[in-house]
Amino acid sequence: MTIRISQTADIQKFFEGAAGFDQPKGSARMKNVVHRVLTDAIKIIEDLEVTPEEFWKAVNYLNELGSRQEAGLLVAGLGLEHYLDLLMDAEDKAAGHAPGTPRTIEGPLYVAGAPVCQHEARLDDGQDPGTLLYMRGQVRDTEGEPVANAMVDVWHANTGGTYSYFDPSQSAFNLRRRIQTDAEGRYRIQSIVPSGYGCPPDGPTQALLDQLGRHGQRPAHIHFFISAPGHRHLTTQINLEGDEYLHDDFAYATRDELIAPIHFTEGPDGRYATINFDFVLQPAALPGEEGRLERARALEV
Repeated sequence: MTIRISQTADIQKFFEGAAGFDQPKGSARMKNVVHRVLTDAIKIIEDLEVTPEEFWKAVNYLNELGSRQEAGLLVAGLGLEHYLDLLMDAEDKAAGHAPGTPRTIEGPLYVAGAPVCQHEARLDDGQDPGTLLYMRGQVRDTEGEPVANAMVDVWHANTGGTYSYFDPSQSAFNLRRRIQTDAEGRYRIQSIVPSGYGCPPDGPTQALLDQLGRHGQRPAHIHFFISAPGHRHLTTQINLEGDEYLHDDFAYATRDELIAPIHFTEGPDGRYATINFDFVLQPAALPGEEGRLERARALEV
């Protein structure tokens, strides 16, 4: 028989104190959040009959998650980051916002401060013998008008599925650039076709996914921040058509409108790929909507 004490007055008062309700200083918002976490946690312990051994395994798991810096990976893998997108989508619909290019998860691998280029950029440093990729497109507003001088901040993995900065074998800002669109809102990219990748097989995220019977693979994709004065910042990514994990992304980032057709051609100098993809920015109702979401990032500026 499960013993329950969470509903008693003494326990409720105890956790109110643990959350700082009896202290004049501190953040009222944080007190409420921590109190909710504590009270929900003890209900989970009681409802699922969590043993002390299981409890301390969970504590150790959090320690390992932090030491491996995989918390951002785990929240994507459990669908929490995608849920935030769905929630913001619902808020936009309720507010009657004009639709633009769909948002999708940022992931944990953005690095601020990439070089700025005018209208076009080569992303790779020439060290990866991947398939040459030419990508181009246009940034427009919801009325169909081009957005000149929009900033297209782009990053993606190499053919080994790793990212510069996090992979010390790559040069600084390899496969990362910021491109300012031309007068017609157009951008052009030369790069290499990225590879999909999986969670570190020896890491805590994959260990939990194994317990859930799930894989930790992502399809090939390219990340974007798109921003311009007077427009809402867009965080999105395109997934490359035909990938094995296109509709089975462990991070739930695939959205039908963000699947990019990729065409391969045999040219005189070898095989190359092309992608055409346009972005539509929503108008910003408030100045704060022009900037990206605040969160901890590598080399944030």
